Amino acid sequence: MSTPVKAKPFKRKIIIRRIRKQVREAPRGAWKIAYADFVTALMAFFLMLWLISSTSADYRQAISEYFETPLMVVFSGGQSNDVTSSLIVGSYGEDKTFSSGQVNKGEGAVEDIAISVSDAGRLLHMQEVVRLKLLKAQLEQLIRTDPNLNQFKEQLQIDLTSEGLRIMIIDAKNRPMFEIGSAILQPYTVEILRSIGSTLNRVPNKIGLSGHTDAANYQGGSAGYSNWDLSADRANASRRTLIAGGMGQEKILRVVGLSDSVLFNPADPYDAHNRRISIIVMNQKAMDAVLVDGE
Repeated sequence: MSTPVKAKPFKRKIIIRRIRKQVREAPRGAWKIAYADFVTALMAFFLMLWLISSTSADYRQAISEYFETPLMVVFSGGQSNDVTSSLIVGSYGEDKTFSSGQVNKGEGAVEDIAISVSDAGRLLHMQEVVRLKLLKAQLEQLIRTDPNLNQFKEQLQIDLTSEGLRIMIIDAKNRPMFEIGSAILQPYTVEILRSIGSTLNRVPNKIGLSGHTDAANYQGGSAGYSNWDLSADRANASRRTLIAGGMGQEKILRVVGLSDSVLFNPADPYDAHNRRISIIVMNQKAMDAVLVDGE
């Protein structure tokens, strides 16, 4: 009789499952930065709206022209409709003033470079015109808002000429700018010039000053002293007052006396309006002309 085989005891496998808990990182401050940027942009937007609503129509027009001018000039000044906004001409390879497919080769290279330089000149000229228009709007707003200037607004004329922005301070029949027959400024003329002086620093353009008289012959004084001397002395006195008002003295490029050679009212050479001071914020063309004459 065989001995029965004992079965081995069954051992159950023990499986231990360990669940790892994922620890979430605490939220960082990225949303705060985004929110701060949004609030800053919103504040800038409302600030812009407030500034626009508080400025004059001329001022807003000048600002509009400043932003519109570069693209307008570049796209309308070229010889082709696909001229790009870049004004850089490469020394080799493709001409950067033209879009792909238009490459200067041979004799045409000189002509294309001339076109791009012309475009750059027109762009600079238009930017200068806009800058002077903006200054004109600022001065007109200053005259409206400053009580000391507003009462003399009939004696202040601002316009654009071929030389630049012209500011004229004109004599009135009962309100002369200077003492009669003298280069001594009246107190209110000093206030006008000092108020204008610091505003002229807002543009890099040089300044020209000219004094004018009426056709009445100068009476009294030393022998040989005439309206030419008087107009020059008055222009120089105005220069000193502008500088005292905060205008940089390095901005002065020309001070002249023109006597009665350029009348404001040619129909009446003795009209009080012919006695005036002209301040010219000179454009680049006028500045170049003065520098060439001085050489």
